[in-house]
Amino acid sequence: MRTAPREEKAVPIVLFQGLRHFIEITLTTIGALLPIVDPLGGAPIYLAMISGIDPQERPRMAKLVSMHSFLLLISSVLVGSYVLDFFGVSIPAVQIAGGSVLCAISWSLLNSPNSPAISARPSAAQPDAFNQRAFYPLTMPLTVGPGSISVALTLGANPPRSIRAVLTTALGHILGVLIVVISIYLCYRYADRILRKLGSTGTNVLIRMSSFITLCIGVQIIWDGVHSLLIAAH
Repeated sequence: MRTAPREEKAVPIVLFQGLRHFIEITLTTIGALLPIVDPLGGAPIYLAMISGIDPQERPRMAKLVSMHSFLLLISSVLVGSYVLDFFGVSIPAVQIAGGSVLCAISWSLLNSPNSPAISARPSAAQPDAFNQRAFYPLTMPLTVGPGSISVALTLGANPPRSIRAVLTTALGHILGVLIVVISIYLCYRYADRILRKLGSTGTNVLIRMSSFITLCIGVQIIWDGVHSLLIAAH
């Protein structure tokens, strides 16, 4: 007869612990991914790379980039480490390959004489070209690069063993990634309004600075991968 009150008290405690764990996972996901994804810092480069798109199509492009970003991030968190283990690919290898691509894109933007534009104007008649451009290079590696993928893989590593903890952790990751993706959509959707106050000269300067910073990030990512491989070799 005395065990029933204890069981009734244990239920709220378990629910509270699960809720706290859910909030901690959500905040950890946001805090780890948002500074690396940095949608506000990437908005000038994104706007420069879609300068050849019809302004009426730009909201759809921002939506597609956000959707692709969500799929990349959530798949990296939930199953990315298992996929890498299946193919025998290490995280340092991902860092070196992705950092190289990021450096190449940043270098081309930094040395372009004018604001880079999309060579062909994707439209409703070219859905494949539009979707391909939304995924590469606007989503990967510009928005979701090797750095954010590495962090997402780290977040998903060593999952808890109990089913309840696994579900709570997965839901926390999903909500955290969703909040990050919403910030991507807002920054990209209204990138022209954000940069309009800077003017053409200020925007061009900001694009060059952002490209240089992105280039430095790419070099740092490559070095992190090489450094990890050297440590593993010794």
